[in-house]
Amino acid sequence: MSDALELATRALKHFNGGTTDQAPSQMRIPLTAYTDEVRFQKERQAVFFESPIAIALSLEISEPGDFQTQTVMNVPLLITRDTDGKAHCFINVCRHRGAKVCTAEKGHQSRFTCPYHAWTYSNRGALVGVYGEETFGEVDRDTMGLTQLWCEERAGVIFACLTPAKSFDIDAWLGPFASKLGDQDLLNWHLYETRYLPGAGWKATMDGYLEVYHHDSVHGKTVGPHTVGNLLVHDTWGAHQRMAFARKNINEFNGLGDSPEAQPEQYIRVIHSVFPNLSISAILGGHCLVGFIYPGETSRETLTRQLILSAAPPESEQDRDAVETFSQMTLQAVRDEDYALVATVQQALSSGANDSFLIGRNEPAVQHYHRMIEQICG
Repeated sequence: MSDALELATRALKHFNGGTTDQAPSQMRIPLTAYTDEVRFQKERQAVFFESPIAIALSLEISEPGDFQTQTVMNVPLLITRDTDGKAHCFINVCRHRGAKVCTAEKGHQSRFTCPYHAWTYSNRGALVGVYGEETFGEVDRDTMGLTQLWCEERAGVIFACLTPAKSFDIDAWLGPFASKLGDQDLLNWHLYETRYLPGAGWKATMDGYLEVYHHDSVHGKTVGPHTVGNLLVHDTWGAHQRMAFARKNINEFNGLGDSPEAQPEQYIRVIHSVFPNLSISAILGGHCLVGFIYPGETSRETLTRQLILSAAPPESEQDRDAVETFSQMTLQAVRDEDYALVATVQQALSSGANDSFLIGRNEPAVQHYHRMIEQICG
């Protein structure tokens, strides 16, 4: 049985029975998990600086010689692909006097020259040129390359660790979830648009990505008309999760089962959540929403790098209209609905109304995410 058929079958059973996947019990989360700055800094360090995080899609630097720069949680990054096709991630800081080596957002080049004193580095991070070295003095180039960060690619996603000299076994980290991620075929999508969305605190923001309980009440004009509220099919692989929502046409799947004419992917929407910061939502019609979510400097803010993908580059006016409509719909759903509402949650955290949040049995993915934070932080 294919994954799509299994998920659609499970979703249909829930729809027919008025049920949903559930956690064994409710979960209480103390409000200090969202507000305590000492706890936040400890968790931010352990979860986002000392663990693997997703930083880009492979398609963003698809060809040898491609590069991209980002600033992730105040760390300037230079992400490159060398002539052998291997991806690298460096701290985008010159080893001479600390200027940013590359100021372009993206491009194609094999060498990067610091604009301050013209030291030059290869896209493998090696120091290959020192301006005026005969007067500067001898430089040990082997020890003065760009500061390299552990970086690996799997299933069309580039992972890195922001702590220098720390490394991981990415295959152990992803486990069997890697094959589920691979099924999304992320290497072969087209990047239509990239944008940045500021938001409220990290956990309050992430909670909204991990449940369908709010869809009818929050997304009445965007996502809500297309999905069944409070119906979730939920699976986990280690820290990572997959969520399937039933589309409003799920009733039409009754009687189809595994018949040749059945197209189970037509009746569900699937989201893959890569711990701790990547959400991938492939949408019927050849569009995909990708979000990289990062905590800010305090517990009160996040920054999301959002990517809009299409199955192929839009060529006709009809294609462009379709992907632009999808882009605007997702912007409204995430920025104007989800993030706007979560901002009110953030504002009320200090009101004294609550000392904890009660997470329902029908919110198993939210529960799982918080338990993984606790597990990683000890």
